[in-house]
Amino acid sequence: MKNLFSTLWNSVATLPLLGMLCLIALPSHAIDIKEVRSPGGIKAWLVQDKSIPVISLNFAFKTGGTAYDPAGKEGLARMVAAMIDEGAGDLSSQAFQRQLQDTAAQLSFSASTDKFRGSFRTLKANQDDAFRLLALALNKPRFDDKPVDRIKGQIIASIQRSAQDPDMIGARAWYQAAFPNHPYGRPSDGTIESVKTLIAKDLKDFMRRHVARDSLIVAVAGDISPAELEQRLDQVFGTLPARGNAKKIAEISPVAAGKTIVVDREIPQSTVMFGHSGIKRSHPDWYIATVMNRILGGGGFSSRLMEEIREKRGLAYGVYSYLNPYDHAALYMGGVATANARVAESLKVIRAEWKKMAENGVTAKELAAAKTYINGSFPLRLDSTRRIASLLLAVQINNLGKDYLDKRPSLINAVTLADIKRVAKKLLRPEALTVVIVGQPKGIQSTP
Repeated sequence: MKNLFSTLWNSVATLPLLGMLCLIALPSHAIDIKEVRSPGGIKAWLVQDKSIPVISLNFAFKTGGTAYDPAGKEGLARMVAAMIDEGAGDLSSQAFQRQLQDTAAQLSFSASTDKFRGSFRTLKANQDDAFRLLALALNKPRFDDKPVDRIKGQIIASIQRSAQDPDMIGARAWYQAAFPNHPYGRPSDGTIESVKTLIAKDLKDFMRRHVARDSLIVAVAGDISPAELEQRLDQVFGTLPARGNAKKIAEISPVAAGKTIVVDREIPQSTVMFGHSGIKRSHPDWYIATVMNRILGGGGFSSRLMEEIREKRGLAYGVYSYLNPYDHAALYMGGVATANARVAESLKVIRAEWKKMAENGVTAKELAAAKTYINGSFPLRLDSTRRIASLLLAVQINNLGKDYLDKRPSLINAVTLADIKRVAKKLLRPEALTVVIVGQPKGIQSTP
């Protein structure tokens, strides 16, 4: 599969207009969401904009992420994502990529923990050929032996590189500790051993189980009318299986609460990952937690953690926290990297800030600044058809409603000091932070 950036470069080199037009900001008043349903029953959300001749289409299958990989076949979803555009129908891998490049279209697939996703963009003038290639890739992928072996080799090489990356080592250890007997605890890229077992039949089985209309979500932005989109939806998705056959993923909360795990590596600076249970995207307190996190560790240089860790003490270049919701679990995570001799002090400060906010909440000044930034920065996510389509997809995945863009500012503005104090007291538990340290931190050992 071609790297997205190389695909973008090739497309822009072939037709510079595409690269330039996709950077033109759409005015906020243009975000008028229409629900389109094709004759075959495929539903999509559309933001039509005729000012630029570009069409962006994003889609997801709700039950096709890496958590659905069969035991012993870890890495399957990621390999399928890398293989779908490696030949389709009567086109070999090279022929498919050549036609894709000739149309200046951009096509990529990915597998997150819970979802299997696709992203597609084309100039309106080239849409016939571009949509034909997208339909071929989804409906008739070839999975020929030579591309399978080549992509498998690339994935194995990536796994080998990751085995030397402190951040990747830490993340893998954290999730294995938090979810020891659950799909969320398995390596999403797979292992060298599991990837070696993958064959074309596994890829075809994945497509049959997960790439189906009953789990499909589609979002479109750009120069296409509802009537035109109806026909394209059936062309691309209409002949996919009506129903998939995904296994059930159990709901889970992270275990190993309060545990410290040291992964010994002879490096001068330790990488630290920490977290505990969090809050799901569908929870009514989500927006309160979002504002709270902006103040605690999600606000870059303006966050409390950055102020205490970097500005006041010079313990690390950066520190951060973030809400991390999955379909079947919710986490509140963070990270820092610092010299081995300063890990213990950094963790002490982080836990102290966790406790301080849990007990006292935030100030009126902090709350006002966080609201201003969150609401002020959001329109920047709507500056291209690609980003609008991506946002529309996320809104659908999270069942936020077509009025989300209009009501979001008021949801943020409604957060009060009392709200944050209540949620912080419930959510922030410094004693429950599971900590993984990759390095040789002075004075810290793994707990039993």
